[in-house]
This record gives sequence, structure tokens and C-alpha cells, in this order.
Amino acid sequence: MKNYKIVSDCKLLNLPKIGDERGNLSIIEQLKQIPFEIKRVHWIYDVPGGLDRGSHAYKQTEEFIVALSGSFDVEIDDGENKQVFPLNRSYYGLYVPNGMWRTMTNFSTNSLALVLSSTDYDEQDYVSDYEEYKLWRKDDSRIPTAFDAKTSIKVNAPNNSIVDSGGRSVFDCSLCELNKMHDKEGNLTYMYENVHVPFPINRVFYSYDIPGGEDRGAHAHKKCHQFLIAASGSFEVALDDGTNKRTVLLNRPFWGLHVPPGIWASEQGFSSGSICLVLASEGYSEDDYIRTYDDYLNFIQNK
Repeated sequence: MKNYKIVSDCKLLNLPKIGDERGNLSIIEQLKQIPFEIKRVHWIYDVPGGLDRGSHAYKQTEEFIVALSGSFDVEIDDGENKQVFPLNRSYYGLYVPNGMWRTMTNFSTNSLALVLSSTDYDEQDYVSDYEEYKLWRKDDSRIPTAFDAKTSIKVNAPNNSIVDSGGRSVFDCSLCELNKMHDKEGNLTYMYENVHVPFPINRVFYSYDIPGGEDRGAHAHKKCHQFLIAASGSFEVALDDGTNKRTVLLNRPFWGLHVPPGIWASEQGFSSGSICLVLASEGYSEDDYIRTYDDYLNFIQNK
């Protein structure tokens, strides 16, 4: 066997868990909490109990998998050895290097799986037949030809024109219907940086264990773009540009709201069990935050 990664190279990694009376928040920043750059993000939901997902390997792609809610197991196989990693908490996840055969199994009711990937989608990167996988592990010149047609995705050219404009008005905030791939094994929604969001995805964070009716947020960013999704449950996003106000309801895991920098935003009216998933264009920097509304008004007046 060539110098491929093996099962023991898969690692459970702890994530920051920031908690207060409004719930908990965990952060995944590329090349910080995880050892790769984030190119695409997807989440899996509505998985019937007892079904498996994702029996395949990637030749190049690295992954990081988190159970945002509920629980499931990730079975890893390197062609010789196997190991099962239970995932059942939002504040840690499993790093899976390339070359691993992996299956997600034993989903509990209402499970929600978040997966971060290191590459853009490429059908040629998949190995979807286990016997071919074992041959490929022994000799990578044997390029598998069987691919999982369910994963075929058409990617449009990126549009970066929004990134440099910043927020001028609450009407610059875009509510978007996202891709939703239906399957008897559950639904999947995916997003690529600079394609489905008009910015690079440098950071992903999510709020969870939020008491029903609680509010969060109430700040603005100077540079950071954000894309908010109600991955579970529902909440409203209150937007304010200093002149106009607008409230947007998020209540489906395949809808999201792009909030450019320069907009005052807060999340409110969380339903019980809600999870707010956020994709961000920048790594964390306290200097990018505007924490008080008076400071925000001064900021937009001086832009």
C-alpha cells in the first residue's frame, strides 16, 4: 500500500464553545480549528432513522463533520482497518483526511449533520465502489470509473461584484432559496464559496441550545459578509441601516440571508431547538465588530 492516510489519522477535534444565558456558540475557522481551507459546506437533514449516507471515498478532499443536532456514527475504513466515531455534540467534530472510505450511519431522529470540505466539487474525486476503492488504495493508477450520480452538481461561474460594495441599505440584504437535493436517505443543501455566496468562506459558526423566544446578535460588521441559515427551527433577522428597517423570517434549512458589512443585524424570536448557521467571509476579529448602536450610527455617517 502506498503512503496513504490511515484510520488513525482521523481525529476528533474540540471546538470553541462560548455560552451564556442566550445559548451556546461554536466556531470553525479554516486553518485554525481545522487543518484545511473551506471551499464548500453542506448539511444533511430529514434522515430517516436507521439509514446510511455517504458510502464513498475522496481521492483529494478532506472533510470535517459535526453533529449540529441529534447523533450519528461515522464509520471509517482505510481498506484494512475500520473504526467507528460517534458524533453527538455540537462542540466537536471529526476530521477525515482524503483517501478514507467513510459511511455516516445510525442517525437519530431529527439529526443534522454539517460537513465542511477542502475542495470544489469534482465528480472525478469520488470513489463510490468499495471493491474499486480497495484496488485504488493498493495502486492509484487504477482510476475508478463508477461515480455516484446523486452527487452531480452544476456549478455556475462566481459573481464577486457584491463583495466589494458593502451594505448601504437593508435592501442590499438578499434572501436566497438554496439548492435542496432530495433523497430517500434524507435531504442535503450545499454551498460553495464565491458561487452560492458572493465571498470566500473563511469561517463557519453556529448558535444552538437557544432558549425559545431569545434574541442574539445586535451588532454590525465593518468588513465581514455573513450568510445566515435556520438549519433547524426558525428565527427572525432584524435589519437596520440607520434609516430603514426590515425583518426577515428564516424557517427552512434551504433558505438563507446574505447580510453584507455595514448593516446592523440581530436575530430574534428563536423557536425551541433552533440552530442558526452562519457562513462568514472573514476570520474572527474583534476590531471588525461594531457593538453599540450609537457607534454604528457614527460609523455609517463617516463612511
